[in-house]
Amino acid sequence: MKVTSLSLTPVFLASALDMKYTAEGSFIQKSEDRRIHIKLFIRTLEISLVVVIAGLILGYPVAFLLANLPIRISNLLLILVLLPFWTSLLVRTTAWIAMLQGQGVLNDLFVVFGIATDEDRFTLIYNKAGTLISMTHILLPFMILPIYSVMKTIAPSYVRAAKSMGATNWTAFWRIYFPQTIPGIGAGAILVFILAISFYITPALVGGQDGTMISNFIDYHMRKSLNWSLAAAMGGVLLVIVLFFVLDL
Repeated sequence: MKVTSLSLTPVFLASALDMKYTAEGSFIQKSEDRRIHIKLFIRTLEISLVVVIAGLILGYPVAFLLANLPIRISNLLLILVLLPFWTSLLVRTTAWIAMLQGQGVLNDLFVVFGIATDEDRFTLIYNKAGTLISMTHILLPFMILPIYSVMKTIAPSYVRAAKSMGATNWTAFWRIYFPQTIPGIGAGAILVFILAISFYITPALVGGQDGTMISNFIDYHMRKSLNWSLAAAMGGVLLVIVLFFVLDL
């Protein structure tokens, strides 16, 4: 009663950080079996960063290809990159459920090529792996487009000049071309990270227990437990984390 009678109380903020605010005005850590939010924040950051790295590894070559192909072919391929935006996020996530399940398309291909046996198929759904695969696919265009837009502004004469002075293809790319694409990489990484850290539909459908993110708990407290104060506190902590990474970058 003493705590709740205060006009301003950090009770829910402390709870969002797996702590307890006492009547004496001090913070104490909750018992080990009740510390779930910090683990969820760490898992959310881990998944978001892995999605950013995977998106960069997959998206950079695609953006490079789009920027250096003839304009007619690159425009056709760019349509294929933008094609997922014409489909609902829920539909794309549901499609990954059909592809990643035990009897799904990917496991069938693994069996055909001898990577797995019919009795020992990979578990790619309702875990962290399913969340990473589906989120990387969904957010990949947000990594490709910023990098592509920067690559289109790089004059080809820079690389040709480096090669004319004796640089190899790799040296010309790494020393001349790649540094000029860093602004696009930074923009794509920030965009993908912000979108990934707040994802909740895809982890809710394909994540299972291991792939649940903090946004799923915020949604749970908003719609089911109706603990809006705790949901707001968790959202505030998530906002601070996002601002820290964005401002630091």
